[in-house]
Amino acid sequence: MLIAHISDMHVTPKGRLAYGRVDTGAMLRSAISQLNRIAPRPDLVLMTGDLAAHGEVEAYAHLREILAELQMQYLVIGGNHDDAENLRAAFHDHNYLPAQGFIQYAVDDYPLRIVAVDTVVRGQVLGSLCDTRLAWLDRTLGEKPSTPTLLMMHHAPFVTGLAHSDELCLERVEELERVISRHPQIERILCGHVHRAVQVRFGGTFASSCPSTAHQSCLDLRENGKDMFTLEPPGFQLHRWHNQRLFTYTLNVGTFEGPFPFH
Repeated sequence: MLIAHISDMHVTPKGRLAYGRVDTGAMLRSAISQLNRIAPRPDLVLMTGDLAAHGEVEAYAHLREILAELQMQYLVIGGNHDDAENLRAAFHDHNYLPAQGFIQYAVDDYPLRIVAVDTVVRGQVLGSLCDTRLAWLDRTLGEKPSTPTLLMMHHAPFVTGLAHSDELCLERVEELERVISRHPQIERILCGHVHRAVQVRFGGTFASSCPSTAHQSCLDLRENGKDMFTLEPPGFQLHRWHNQRLFTYTLNVGTFEGPFPFH
């Protein structure tokens, strides 16, 4: 099985640039075009939040127009930039999404089980997991302890070393790690929010954040690192499930010279 992971698209209403500079819609179109060209084609695309820049109805309409070009199935969750109700309305045909409450679910249609947990705190940039969500996650993971599972969430459950990101990270990480450690069937935790690829061991598995299909966070590892972004090449990840192992590849979006033979 091959799963693509994209995140932090920050799509705006038509004619508007994110931060007055980034054409996020056009950049997402480029990423989708590249996904459609991959051979073999991914079986599924996971989208880990911040689908829209500010959660407007018009932004989601623009997003759905762009996603109509994607030639494969996809699953979505929200991020701190999303409006939960507008997102739910925009994806009303996605039957896995709950009609109310937290946007979290489990999908059992693939060789890898997909479990999505909602880390969003309305009106805040940072994320958290309340007792209700932690209990739901523990219970849901416990339903199929022998099924290899991917857990997807928006906020990364680890310190990245990027000061501006870590100030707005996920709360109650220790409680989450205790839950994760009870469920060794989790092959990977897939996250967004960071706008950069970062991997770290967490709860006996690996947590992995994905590049944005648009702008990236500046890689500034100083203690007082600035809250800034860069227009270095956008990216996404591919996760290949083969012989009971998960392989992760990070790709840049763009048109590059090659391929050329080595010999």
